[in-house]
Amino acid sequence: MIVGWIVIAIVASVAAQAVGRSYSTNYTLPGTQSTTVLDLLEHDFGAQSGDKDTLVFHVTQGTIYSPAVRAAMLPLLAKVKSFPHVAGVLSPYAPSGAVEVSRDRKTAFETIFYDKPANLLNVNTGAPLIALTKTHVAGVELAAGGAVVEDAEGFNVGPATEVGVLAALVILLITFGSLVAAGMPLVTAGLGLISGVGLIGLATHVTAISNVGPQLALMIGLGVGIDYALFIVTRFRENYRRTHDVQEALDQAMDTSGRAILLAGATVVIALLGMFATGVNFMYGLAVASVLGVLLVLLASLTLLPAMISRFGIRVAGKKARAAADLTPEERALAASHSRWRTWSEFIQRHPGRMALVALAVMIAVLSPVFALRLDTSDAGNDASNLTSRHAFDLLAQGFGPGFNGPLLVVAELPSAGDKAALPAIRAAVQAAPDIVRLSPASYSPSQRIAVFEAYPASAPQAPATTTLVNTLRNDVLPRFAQTAHTTVLVGGFTAGSIDFSNVLSAKLPLFIAIVVVLSALLLLVMFRSPVIALQAAAMNILSIGGSLGATVAIFQWGWLSSIFGVQKGPVEPWIPVIIFAVVFGLSMDYEVFLVSRVREEWIRKHDASSAVTDALAFTGRVITAAAAIMICVFLSFMLGNERAIKEFGFGLAAAVFLDAVVVRCVLLPAVLELLGPLTWRLPSWLDARLPHINIEGHAARGAAEERPAPRPLEPESEPAGA
Repeated sequence: MIVGWIVIAIVASVAAQAVGRSYSTNYTLPGTQSTTVLDLLEHDFGAQSGDKDTLVFHVTQGTIYSPAVRAAMLPLLAKVKSFPHVAGVLSPYAPSGAVEVSRDRKTAFETIFYDKPANLLNVNTGAPLIALTKTHVAGVELAAGGAVVEDAEGFNVGPATEVGVLAALVILLITFGSLVAAGMPLVTAGLGLISGVGLIGLATHVTAISNVGPQLALMIGLGVGIDYALFIVTRFRENYRRTHDVQEALDQAMDTSGRAILLAGATVVIALLGMFATGVNFMYGLAVASVLGVLLVLLASLTLLPAMISRFGIRVAGKKARAAADLTPEERALAASHSRWRTWSEFIQRHPGRMALVALAVMIAVLSPVFALRLDTSDAGNDASNLTSRHAFDLLAQGFGPGFNGPLLVVAELPSAGDKAALPAIRAAVQAAPDIVRLSPASYSPSQRIAVFEAYPASAPQAPATTTLVNTLRNDVLPRFAQTAHTTVLVGGFTAGSIDFSNVLSAKLPLFIAIVVVLSALLLLVMFRSPVIALQAAAMNILSIGGSLGATVAIFQWGWLSSIFGVQKGPVEPWIPVIIFAVVFGLSMDYEVFLVSRVREEWIRKHDASSAVTDALAFTGRVITAAAAIMICVFLSFMLGNERAIKEFGFGLAAAVFLDAVVVRCVLLPAVLELLGPLTWRLPSWLDARLPHINIEGHAARGAAEERPAPRPLEPESEPAGA
């Protein structure tokens, strides 16, 4: 089995390297104006229907028309025409390029038209343009910006993976006190992820997967892979203290924790596949990549890890476990009764109502900023300062205004070829709209059926004022021309497309949440045969996710502690809440399943609700907090990169894991279970008869329950006289 996994990892990696990785981003949004505009341009403009980039230059002395500057820049601007996939350019020195020169004539830009949208081009298409910006021209600053350039710049996550693995190793060493035991979860997650990333590379030839996909898969897979292995190794060591036998301890660990992580992994996959309910192709690729990562580390935990434990079990058990194996059952019970987690559990059970209220108040306080959440795609003003896209953004904002970084395409579909009668009125209406500072002359398609204006807002692409402007143009200013002039006028372009992307995801979010919550609750109902467990899991997981998004709003949108985290204020990426919900819901289920499965196991054995909660938290509290600490370190390590979206995602997941593991699972959940008592496990007989049976407790717990003699019914006491 060990050799087989090594072979799988090597073959998957070599195969992916041999065929290459074809990452692409599909932002198709059927039914939106931006997609309709894209289709019209592709049909009528042909070669120039793709994305647009800008080559910006700024002079410190003189103007762009100075003879020396003009002589140096004209050859450079002309050179761009020969770059791959460039269908045409509009030079600021051309008569039609006047709009591309600032009023002080110190800043100008050349518009570069590509023959395809950025998501359909190779990620290195913009590399020659980036190289051109490094040309030395005396007294001239050069920079390039746009979607194609940003794709070529890519992003890096810094030393995130190395820092995450190192932090995980340190925490595992502290938890286990054994290098062998600490190394096994890392080896398991590592081989699973290497295989998974190889398969993701192959999957890019089958479906559109963004280059963000493998990073998300690494982040999620590393966290859950270490968690799953940690749960099994911990249960093995616990069993070894009791059985003194490696194989028996391993069998029982797989029979209990193995079942739990299989079902926990199923909930993670369900949550990730729920992203298909959004109807957005971009999310499909992220879902496929994340599911492949989770499935491979789950499979490795269920096959590779047991093989390694069976081979190195004595060393995995550790010195303390081997010493504990020599204790009598009474001595082991006495040692377990004095653990810190048992003391904490007993404290919660003495004050369940008070502790539940405190935990709930904390979650609501952290959750409250989520009601101010604003979804939009952040612009290049949030890029790292050393990137040419950020430099171009700043030059355009200083020379022309921030709106020149995100022009809107106003596209008029004329009633007949060459019928331009309505265009002056359309142009006047757009110019009169609030927040429009400049409008380019109209460009016409070869068929003379389509006219295109570029409208430049006064506000930056990510600013709320720009969203308001797009909505005003679409809903108030332009619709009337369809009746009065039989001319359909639409607003598109990258900025408008980003707004549509946000609107579509926001509209689909309730459906997505409902599907994931209902399916996961049904799975928990079947697993634990308890409506209470299913309902509380759904409610508490939503609390964790809300707290995560609330913290994300406070840091990234409001700018709290932004200097510490190295970010600027801006909107939250539209896809972040969707994927955070999917991932966090799945991860929350991990802790839910691991803790509640142990509660149910103890309940099956003893039928004492309070004792079951106490024992379960005493046995699992340490491993849950260790697993949470590992995941927090892994996720926070992605804050070291230069990509804002990855930072948002990493921080959101770290905040969610902290809140879920510390506040929810270690305070709120045991307090609620103590308040409910035996009611937790009450199931109506008609529902019990219809639900399939899944033995999550394992055969050992089930057998112990069957062997326990039934309690003798109490004889009624005689009533006192006069009662």
